[in-house]
Amino acid sequence: MLAVKLQEMFGQQTTPSICGGSIPLTLHLLSPAGRPLQVTKDLIHFWADSYAQVRAEMRGRYPKHPWPEDPLNAMPTRKTKRALAISDQKEKKNAH
Repeated sequence: MLAVKLQEMFGQQTTPSICGGSIPLTLHLLSPAGRPLQVTKDLIHFWADSYAQVRAEMRGRYPKHPWPEDPLNAMPTRKTKRALAISDQKEKKNAH
């Protein structure tokens, strides 16, 4: 079993597993507050079917956190949208 905040799984296409990939972990996907949102052993099915409903409910409850329409192409994060924006600004400033 792996308890992890949902935003930290963005971009993950497969369910984490053990024993050389033969045993999928049961994922307890958590809200930004650490409350359970979903339990699954099939992450790709969650992204395809359940995520849209979870996203719709959580965007209103946790507006400071990212809830991308396409979670498979989003970067995993622990940060709020504001912290991500500040981090991006610092990276751009350091690149110059």
